[in-house]
Amino acid sequence: MRLIIPEGYKAKLDSYDTQKAISKIHQIFEEKLCEQLDLSRVSAPLFLEASTGLNDDLNGVERPVDFDIKEDGRHCQVVQSLAKWKRQALKDYNFYVGRGLYTDMNAIRRDEELDNIHSIYVDQWDWEKVIEERDRNQEYLKDVVRKIVCAICDTELELRKHYPALYSLSYKDRNVAFITSQELEDMYPDLTSKERENAFVKDHHTAFIMKIGGALKSGKPHDGRAPDYDDWELNGDILFWNEILGEALEVSSMGIRVSPESLDRQLSISGCDYRRELPFHKALLAGELPFTIGGGIGQSRLCMLLMGNAHIGEVQSAVWDEETRRRCKEAGILIL
Repeated sequence: MRLIIPEGYKAKLDSYDTQKAISKIHQIFEEKLCEQLDLSRVSAPLFLEASTGLNDDLNGVERPVDFDIKEDGRHCQVVQSLAKWKRQALKDYNFYVGRGLYTDMNAIRRDEELDNIHSIYVDQWDWEKVIEERDRNQEYLKDVVRKIVCAICDTELELRKHYPALYSLSYKDRNVAFITSQELEDMYPDLTSKERENAFVKDHHTAFIMKIGGALKSGKPHDGRAPDYDDWELNGDILFWNEILGEALEVSSMGIRVSPESLDRQLSISGCDYRRELPFHKALLAGELPFTIGGGIGQSRLCMLLMGNAHIGEVQSAVWDEETRRRCKEAGILIL
């Protein structure tokens, strides 16, 4: 457990205004995101049947929370993300090219290592949009990234009109620095992936690290990615510099989704060929699902970033160990 207690930290808003501001951020950001990406809200599942292959297995080692249904014994899993479910939903709901969906995704990640920005409870805006095959390129990806960053920065501006105490925080930079994970490794060969992110984002404030999932020259990937939703050549993470914690904060993992060809390749590389027989993967390999781009945007992470909070527990109610609660209480950090 890694816990950062910033020296002299004091929340910009009291507990009452914090709760009001969380609601305001949700309201503003959802409007801004829909305007930028042409999205409509849909309802999302809390759990899925394990046999469908729709649940996200993240890095392949995290254990989903699972249970059986009393009536017929079917095996279900609490979602870890909705990356694959959204693509299937776009087909089932007859979304056309240029239109997309977003939803509130609530997940339990029981194996998460807890710290200032990680909790076993995950809340994010999951979004997905239908695109043309010709849109599967880096320039299209970058354009969408800029639109998301614009929505975040516009939300920040409007939020401060309601809560002037937030004006003491530095404004988020709209100018996105794009870099691939290999370029980052070449630039900082002696640093870990996290240290590379911190070094780069400290200098550039807002960044998008591209091409995550495949092995780099060092033989290791920058970070883990499941082989069956993002195309590892057309994905990445949006990061902002967190002035309170003094490190990079990832607010979104996103990307252009796998084509039948890239799915075939990535399943082989990852040793996951058994997934070819799952319903979702069969349909995708057969070209029966639309080409899409999508991702997740952390709700609590965005709230703590825009309000200048030091711990994610200040903006979400979850379960924390006693040491975290004790140290935060001693430092005047209110954990919900």
